[in-house]
Amino acid sequence: MLSRLFLLFVLVPFLELIILIRIGQYLGFLPTVFILLALGLLGIALVRTQGFQVWHRIRTEVSAGRPPGEALLDGLLVFSAGLLLITPGLLTDAAGLLLLLPPVRAAARLRLAGWLLKQLGNRLRWR
Repeated sequence: MLSRLFLLFVLVPFLELIILIRIGQYLGFLPTVFILLALGLLGIALVRTQGFQVWHRIRTEVSAGRPPGEALLDGLLVFSAGLLLITPGLLTDAAGLLLLLPPVRAAARLRLAGWLLKQLGNRLRWR
């Protein structure tokens, strides 16, 4: 657990800084800032669109009397993508944008569902 926290709070920002410095040296300061802002704005628009779609799926599932488990996991992943996109840096932006792609999110949802079932000791039925 400590190694994961180390990676999250030390190594990732360090790599982000190195990447930003390299891109800044290659493209210049203003183009680098423009790329970061453009990715952020694109991410905000995608998160908003995907979030509304997930919210609609949750409401549809609940109104049909079905548990919205898959849609809730999608909502968690879209929220996580939004958090990654507001974190400055190209690695986190790329990870956030990837999570907004439906095939990538579906694979992440399956892994997340498997992890949750393992954590709960298979006491819940999935689907």
